[in-house]
Amino acid sequence: MVDGAALLAGMMHGLRADGRWGERGTNLLDSGAWFYEVYETADGRYVSVGAIDPRAQRELLGVLGVEDEGDWPAMKRRVADVLRTRPRDEWCALLEGTDACFAPVLDPGEAPDHPHIRARGTFTEVGGVVQPAPAPRFGRTPGAVSGPPPAPGEHTDEALAAWGFAPGEIASLRDAGAIR
Repeated sequence: MVDGAALLAGMMHGLRADGRWGERGTNLLDSGAWFYEVYETADGRYVSVGAIDPRAQRELLGVLGVEDEGDWPAMKRRVADVLRTRPRDEWCALLEGTDACFAPVLDPGEAPDHPHIRARGTFTEVGGVVQPAPAPRFGRTPGAVSGPPPAPGEHTDEALAAWGFAPGEIASLRDAGAIR
C-alpha cells in the first residue's frame, strides 16, 4: 500500500523537483487553489470543485456570479461565501451538467444511490448489505462477490480443526466462552 501511495504522489514529487510545489496548503492540488477545493454549503453539507482548466473556472464563476480576482486566498474566501448561500442540492441542480468540474460530497449512505455511481455499478448488494463492487471491472472476466461474509463463529470449528485442535478441545473452548 505504501508503494502504491508513493506512486500516486509521483506528480507532486515531480512538481517539487521542478520548484513548483511549496508549503502545504499553497499548491494546486492540496487546498491552496480556490478552484480545487471542498466547500461547505448553507445546509452544512459539502461540494467539491476541481475546475483546474480556465474554461471550467469560467463556467463555475459564471454560475456563481463571481469575478476572477486572481488572488487565490481572496478567491477562496469569495467562492466559500457564495457557496454558503444555498444548500448543496440547489448547487447540484445549478451545476450538474455544466463543465464546471463540480460534484456533491456524498455521505456513505447517499453514495450508492447517486445516478453516476448507479450507472457505473460501483456498489452491489450482497446478503442485504450494500457494499463496493469489485474493481477494476473487466468485460471478459467480471468480478463478483460470491456471497455475504461468514457470520461470527460460522467456521470456527473447521478452522480450529485444521490447526490441529481435537473435537474435545474445541468443545471445551466453546463451553468456556472463548469461542462461539
